[in-house]
Amino acid sequence: MYTGLKHLHSGLRYVVLLLLILAIISAISGLAGKKPYTEGNRKLNLFTLISGHIQLLIGLALYAMSSMVTFNDMSNVMKTANLRYWTVEHISMMVLAIILITVGHSKSKKAVDASAKHKSIAVFYTIALVIILAAIMMAVGKGFITFWGF
Repeated sequence: MYTGLKHLHSGLRYVVLLLLILAIISAISGLAGKKPYTEGNRKLNLFTLISGHIQLLIGLALYAMSSMVTFNDMSNVMKTANLRYWTVEHISMMVLAIILITVGHSKSKKAVDASAKHKSIAVFYTIALVIILAAIMMAVGKGFITFWGF
């Protein structure tokens, strides 16, 4: 089960990244071109939110099952880069990114005009994307993933 979830989590990251990039491009395009906020925009942003939350739930399940996450000797964990990354840094960055996606989506729903909706998505989703990419890049070479594959 752990291996299957790990592969699902690794593969789903590409879906999340693709949707985030598309949502950001759509929001920036809508903002720059003063375009209306369409039902297509709403659905893209919602699917991005949902995929991010699913990815987070799978990640939390992996976090609970992982042998790389330990709280027994936190002073040792904090001294060891690999253990520190998987126990503290990765989860913190990813939870923060999903919170930003959630806040951005919520603010866009509450906004009245199209410009404010696009701006909310553009700002919050872009910050979340930067955090996610940083966390993924930090993981390369830590014994869990390679950049391009599983």
